[in-house]
Amino acid sequence: MSQTSVAAPLSIEVVSDVVCPWCYIGKRHLEAALALYADAHPGAPAPTVAWKPFQLNPQLPPEGMPRADYVKAKWGGRSSADVYARVSGVGSAVGISFAFDRITRQPNTTAAHSLIALAGAQSEALQGAVKEALLAAYFIDGRDLTDNDTLVGIVAAAGLDASPARAHLADPRAQQSIADADTEARQRGVQGVPFFIFNRRYAVSGAEAAETLLQAMLASEAPEDAAALPAAQ
Repeated sequence: MSQTSVAAPLSIEVVSDVVCPWCYIGKRHLEAALALYADAHPGAPAPTVAWKPFQLNPQLPPEGMPRADYVKAKWGGRSSADVYARVSGVGSAVGISFAFDRITRQPNTTAAHSLIALAGAQSEALQGAVKEALLAAYFIDGRDLTDNDTLVGIVAAAGLDASPARAHLADPRAQQSIADADTEARQRGVQGVPFFIFNRRYAVSGAEAAETLLQAMLASEAPEDAAALPAAQ
């Protein structure tokens, strides 16, 4: 009797930062693309999604810096409202109520990324929940991601056990692992985020629309000569 082979699930890696508003929007677009993919592939295994680290501001000290100073250094005299007017509008369209005025501290995101990685070592679902919780905590609630107690509280509410999370934050190997992953992403050609990698064959850079991400998913499943990585759009 012949056995029917089951195709492996489509693999999606998302390189992003928790202080990147377009990464939050890109997450919503990916969620919509996954729904479109499910509609187009009834009965197929759901794609796997892994969240990979990238730091927009790796030069920041662990304690970060005042948000007002960061905005002034980056954009001169423009206010956060002026700088983020467009992203706020796009965010609203996908259900994200950005509250940039609540952010008081610009963090180094190594610690946050290490907790996302810890969650990913346990399950894909938990990693996604922790990623979402950190994005919402920063962009909607304006919470300080440089404070370990705050970080532990955020991820614990998302389902990650507080005790291992706190121990992980104190482990220098965990911090080094994030730095190494960030370096690897840059060596692979990632220059901006979000950056989506499909089946390690096809890549899309930027918070593209769900339909564009769906096309990339389908392209990554095409015969070997039809797509390659990296091929950022």
